[in-house]
Parts: sequence; C-alpha cells; structure tokens
Amino acid sequence: HVQLVESGGGSVQAGGSLRLSCVLSGYTISSRCMGWFRQAPGKEREGVALIDRNSPTSYADSVKGRFTISRDNAKNTLYMQLNNLRPEDTAMYYCVTSISGTWAGPNRWGRGTQVTVS
Repeated sequence: HVQLVESGGGSVQAGGSLRLSCVLSGYTISSRCMGWFRQAPGKEREGVALIDRNSPTSYADSVKGRFTISRDNAKNTLYMQLNNLRPEDTAMYYCVTSISGTWAGPNRWGRGTQVTVS
C-alpha cells in the first residue's frame, strides 16, 4: 500500500520560514523523481519544485532563491525548505512522485499540507 504523508505546514507571517516533509511508504524513492506542487483557492495546481533521482533540481520562477527541495533516500523522505514566505505562497502543498528518475508526469500524490502566510 503506497502512501505519501506530508507535514510541516502551518501559519506564518510574511518573511517567515517553514520546512515541509513528505514520508513515503510502500516503495522506495531512490529511483524516482520527486516534487512539490501547490494549489491556492480558486487557482490551478502548479509545480513548485522537482528533484531528480540523481538530485538535479528545478524550481518555479516564483520560488527560486527562496525554496529548497531535497531528499533523503535512506529515510524515504522528501523535504522542502520555504524561506522568506510571501502571502502569495499561501496554498495547499502536495508531495508527488513520478514514475521514473526524471520527471515524466505525476504518479502518486499525497493529501497535502496547508501553508498560510499573512
């Protein structure tokens, strides 16, 4: 049974920081591209950051220099450090896996963790 469980969201003031975590069970992440997406109320879900199997990363322009995605394959866990948060970062953040070592579209989704910036 595959599960992705996000945590670390919360309510912070603008300029604050959060660290999101996504623990996976049911399969190992070491061979897969992983990522974070987000969805704000009334908006479409958008990609925020990706990290390939060999750890090259990519970011949406809106978060470059502020967010950092990382992975710990030994812990089967994906992370994202969110710094200098802005009100426009308010959204539900979702962990996602792809089916290969580089991004090939979403395969599995978590249920999300809410980030609110005021």
